[in-house]
Amino acid sequence: MATPSGLIRALHRGTLGQNVVVDRIFSGIQPTGTPHLGNYLGAIQNWVELQEECSSVLYSIMDLHSLTMPKEPAVLRQNILDTTAAILACGIDPKKCLLFRQSLVPEHAELAWILGCLTNVPRLLRLPQWKMKRASQNNEGTVGLLTYPVLQAADILLYKSTRVPVGEDQVLHLELAQDIAQHFNKKYGEFFPVPKAILSTTKKIKSLRDPAVKMSKSDAQKLATINIADSPDEIVLKFRKAVTDFTSEVTYDPAGRPGVSNLVSIHAAVTGLSIKEVLHQSTGLDTAHYKMVVAESVIQKFAPIRNEIKKLQEDKSHLIKVLEDGAEKAKELAAPIYQEIRRLVGFQ
Repeated sequence: MATPSGLIRALHRGTLGQNVVVDRIFSGIQPTGTPHLGNYLGAIQNWVELQEECSSVLYSIMDLHSLTMPKEPAVLRQNILDTTAAILACGIDPKKCLLFRQSLVPEHAELAWILGCLTNVPRLLRLPQWKMKRASQNNEGTVGLLTYPVLQAADILLYKSTRVPVGEDQVLHLELAQDIAQHFNKKYGEFFPVPKAILSTTKKIKSLRDPAVKMSKSDAQKLATINIADSPDEIVLKFRKAVTDFTSEVTYDPAGRPGVSNLVSIHAAVTGLSIKEVLHQSTGLDTAHYKMVVAESVIQKFAPIRNEIKKLQEDKSHLIKVLEDGAEKAKELAAPIYQEIRRLVGFQ
């Protein structure tokens, strides 16, 4: 269902009371280009389902967050469009949700400053994402890298969001957003609903080359990550080279056999089967043959999506318009909320 225009108008006029809580889902994705298999199974697939279940859903291309890791401007511009094309191809419908680019709604950054002034530095320094990403930058992490969880909180709270789809690695960041909302409410009066997590039921997808870590676009090993626009030949090659072990039987034991178990998780996720059903179907197969079974399942799953991505990438003006139209509607939602925040903190 689309966000009701009457609701937007009511918010804009201020005719909805300050303490009226509207069920609203917010989530975002960084523009890293075409998403990988883990992005799809862990987040985007869930987004498609959620847009059918809730009448007010916002999905954002988080271009402000992307600046925490160095990128050339031309690359970022293209990544924004490629990510948008992929999300649309996966089934996100701008008629059923608001899809927009974060930086087109300046209230995100403005609210982040206000919330940052309520957040203590030691709390941010304890977050594992800061420690991990700082290490990847030769221990010279930027202010943006340290404070981006506060911007995440602003992204969520700006729309008084009530539910947020998150993966395991983002739970601590949502807890920070919850704490910030409660701190603001204690200081200025009840205003923000405390957002709740929607946890993904999909097992975390691991690297094909190192099943001890999750699949990532930034992985230096190109064979480690399946991108949803990969060609059939690329997918076959990556699964053929996937790290397993010296036991040929297909079993599910994440602690003892992480490589094979990762393949089983992928197979189950792309087919919609349970782990038990996948293992039953794979009885008698050795891991070499099983890799090709999983590869074929992935190829079949993403063939129509891959074709749609190519079509959408050819119409750059359409992608830009989708993001701009979504941003205008997001601004309509954000404006009255942010004006009330300004009043509460004493700006007006």
